[in-house]
Amino acid sequence: MSEERRVRVGRRSITITRPDKVLFPDDGITKADLVDHYVRVADVMLPHVRDRPVSMKRYPEGIEGQVFYQKRVPDWFPDWIPHVEVRTSKGPHVYAVIADAATLAFLANQACIEPHTWLSRADRPDHPDLVVFDLDPSADDLPMLRRGARAMRGLLEEAGLVPFVKTSGSKGYHVVAPLDRSADHETVRMFAEGVAEVAVDRHPDVFTTQFRKAKRGDLVFLDVMRNGYGATVIPPYAVRAFPGAPVAAPIEWDELGRVEPRTFTMTTLPRRLARRGDPWAGVRRRARALGDPDRRLARLHD
Repeated sequence: MSEERRVRVGRRSITITRPDKVLFPDDGITKADLVDHYVRVADVMLPHVRDRPVSMKRYPEGIEGQVFYQKRVPDWFPDWIPHVEVRTSKGPHVYAVIADAATLAFLANQACIEPHTWLSRADRPDHPDLVVFDLDPSADDLPMLRRGARAMRGLLEEAGLVPFVKTSGSKGYHVVAPLDRSADHETVRMFAEGVAEVAVDRHPDVFTTQFRKAKRGDLVFLDVMRNGYGATVIPPYAVRAFPGAPVAAPIEWDELGRVEPRTFTMTTLPRRLARRGDPWAGVRRRARALGDPDRRLARLHD
């Protein structure tokens, strides 16, 4: 087994340690393959993750081994990876910030299969540029899950925002709307909670906001907790640590009826990108000011 391999990524030379280490045993996908994926998708992924603090979900021995989250930047990270100091309940912490394709490659070499990014950027960590609704199914009911995603699209459009959808690469879909960063996390979180309440009132046969799984029944859990300060989300084109190496992938709304949460993988994504490009390429141009969230929520109640 080769101990090291060097790859050129932009202006950087990245050393891949244990490149032949198998991270996905059923698929034979190695660490070198993971690095190659993140380098290959960097052009479409970076607009969605650049300048964001990142929490690293690392699998040193592969997806069947021990996993841990690494939030704070270790001392041995290279100086060229930017970082930001943010406040936390335990005092200030320093997070790595994704800057370029080399950063993605370096993180992948740390067996960071899943980089989870903030909803805000490093220059204004308290002002998110997305509101996120994570649709988490309680049962194997894909039609209900899709019905829920379409319902969230309608609610956000009623509220005057522009909704987008992506597969989570896990069990559900993420419905998001871009914001212009004028509102802080607390305001965005309260707005998301208000929209979720309306969703449950209008669609009690689809949604629940019950945190305890035992109380959800077969309904779709509408998770808005990712909108809190310091919370993270799996970003577009990140790999998930499941057999098959599924990828979180933006889709068009008219694809929802035929695309499942784990449809796209490390293997199939390149063909999709070559054929369709990034469905979220113009997402920032659709950002809206949240303004007075109570007024937007009033539209839904009316």
